[in-house]
Amino acid sequence: MSFQATSGGLSGMPLSCLPAVAVDTETTGLDVGKVRIVEIGAVRLESFAPGPQPVFSELIDPGIRIPEASTRIHGIVDSDVDSAPPFPERIAEFTAWAGPAVLIGYSIGFDLAVLKTEHERHGLPWQQPRALDVGHLVDLVAPALPERSLETAASWLGVKISDRHRALGDARAAAEIYRAVVPKLRDRGIVTLAQAERAVQSLSARITEEDRAGWHGSVESGDRGGDAEYVRIDSYPYRHRVAEPMKSPPLMAENDSTVKSVLAAMMEGKVSSLFLPPATAGGPHGIVTERDILRAIDSDGPSALEAPVGGLGQRPLISIHKDEFVYRAIAEMSGRGIRHLGVLGEDGTLCGALSARDLLRQRAGDSVALSESIESAQSRFELGRVWSQLTAVARALVFEEVDARNIASLISRELRALTKRACHLAETEMADAGLDAAPAPYALLVLGSGGRGESLLAMDQDNALIYADGAPDDADAWFAELGRRTADILNEAGVIYCPGGIMAANAAWRKPLGVWRETVRSWIERSRAEDLLNCDIFFDAQSVLGATDMADRLRTEALGLARQAPTFQQFLAMNAGNFDTPIGIFGRFRTEAGRVDLKIGGIMPIFSTARVIALMHGVEARTTPKRLAAARGLETVPEKVVDDLAEAHRILLNLILRQQLRDIDAGIALSNKVDPSELSSFEKQEMKWALERVPLVSDLLGVPALGR
Repeated sequence: MSFQATSGGLSGMPLSCLPAVAVDTETTGLDVGKVRIVEIGAVRLESFAPGPQPVFSELIDPGIRIPEASTRIHGIVDSDVDSAPPFPERIAEFTAWAGPAVLIGYSIGFDLAVLKTEHERHGLPWQQPRALDVGHLVDLVAPALPERSLETAASWLGVKISDRHRALGDARAAAEIYRAVVPKLRDRGIVTLAQAERAVQSLSARITEEDRAGWHGSVESGDRGGDAEYVRIDSYPYRHRVAEPMKSPPLMAENDSTVKSVLAAMMEGKVSSLFLPPATAGGPHGIVTERDILRAIDSDGPSALEAPVGGLGQRPLISIHKDEFVYRAIAEMSGRGIRHLGVLGEDGTLCGALSARDLLRQRAGDSVALSESIESAQSRFELGRVWSQLTAVARALVFEEVDARNIASLISRELRALTKRACHLAETEMADAGLDAAPAPYALLVLGSGGRGESLLAMDQDNALIYADGAPDDADAWFAELGRRTADILNEAGVIYCPGGIMAANAAWRKPLGVWRETVRSWIERSRAEDLLNCDIFFDAQSVLGATDMADRLRTEALGLARQAPTFQQFLAMNAGNFDTPIGIFGRFRTEAGRVDLKIGGIMPIFSTARVIALMHGVEARTTPKRLAAARGLETVPEKVVDDLAEAHRILLNLILRQQLRDIDAGIALSNKVDPSELSSFEKQEMKWALERVPLVSDLLGVPALGR
């Protein structure tokens, strides 16, 4: 039985979160074409933290005598394996135990070659597992080590070795060396599986030497097999909002209505539930369902029909915003074991109802996996693994030609969920370390594209923290630790540190509410270049955790100040119109290192202009499409200009996203730059048309577009 294929999406998974099995074999010799395996040992990495892990350690009857020279190395003699099963039986056990994991090992090319030979000898099908040689990874970060041996690498990294030259002992050592070397790889920009595979290819001399010895190459990508893997996803929940399937207005019943009258109303309306108003002023809404009524009748008999329904209702009503994607509603119902949701409008009031029956035609499995698993992750390791599912979802939606703006909104939604969960985990770690609870109420904000709803896969951290005035003098030290841990968790999960330092871990983005008010006011009044950038990022902020009302008040105040500052608005407009177009004088693309930057000369002028328009005209919307839509009502703006810019924005996002998916598989660091040589003729024409539309921002801004 051969190895199971790895699942889709592993290329972009951080090495620290990889579903990996460290493996080693002991054999009857060193000639990969002739030797037999006598022992397999393996360790499954279920956590990146030190500690016990599931292991596999079994002997194999090689069917021949074990040479004395081999016994002197590993200590295994013929009598040890006399009662052991043969290779076909043992490998079936091992591959079932290992599952669809990436295999890692020190000099694993030897083990893979022997495993392949054994498969061929016994007439078993061979499927090359996706694998990484830990020795190669060490070579990438420490090429000057005197030897390439496991002992030398372990000594350099401070890893203790026990049971050397037994399969399980060597597998454990490989696992510990892997844990120790991954942070060093991350420091060199090698974060994901595909990036490690790409980097290893640079070790051409070592790989050539191993090939000559008959070792099996370990750099194989198991999830680049084309689009078929991703057709299985049901894209409906990812492309539609709750507002579409919900029923509006929500059907209500008064708290003092009898159960009998409410049951009659349900039958007449052909619904299985009715919502209840708050029982007290300012209290939560409730819901009463058919099941609640049946339980009451079963308990109290016919008299239950005359009882007021308010006493049966469940409170508080679990609700979801109408602009959330349907997959979020499915996950909420599944995670809570409920069948009904209230739907909230822009003003936070109840505007609709959503039932499991409304969503019956949706296949919930894929939809639940992404959102529910992020919010239920119990460790950094789990969080990184579930976050990597986003790549597979994005690829599937691109394959089904879902609008890139919808995909960006989905990615942003889960980025905010990830940031929230990372902060929760950071708080838990601090409590486990003996630190007290938060010294004051606080709010964590996601800024920039994540708050605006336009993140793609080349994301970094943009977040800030606000805490209440009057906090103890040492409060900032507590929040600094929270910010640092949150940033570390996000970085390990694949959302890298912000190159510009815009993170709550840094004091400039972590302040009491009163200091934030003064800071925002100074940004608007001074209107320096760095102030404009900070304001741009801050105006798109969205609170994800804690005292959200405090964060919302600050943003509302900031927007109010900006609307009353025409000079500030003019500076923002001039800044938005100041860009370099990637189209040359002969209509050719301007490239750097073979790529066109579609952010600087494309989507940035568009979303910056949309933000300025929103500030000038009091538009509360955060997303670029909604802000552009608001511009359609302006008398001085031709609708075609707005339509062209909106379409250009869609095209450019789509081109960037598709390039990022290609780069993930190729192990190339993600960016917003696109390689024209990888585009079809139609895609090149689309890109050129979109970039030629960008200077139209001047028609919205009322200032000359300075792009050249």
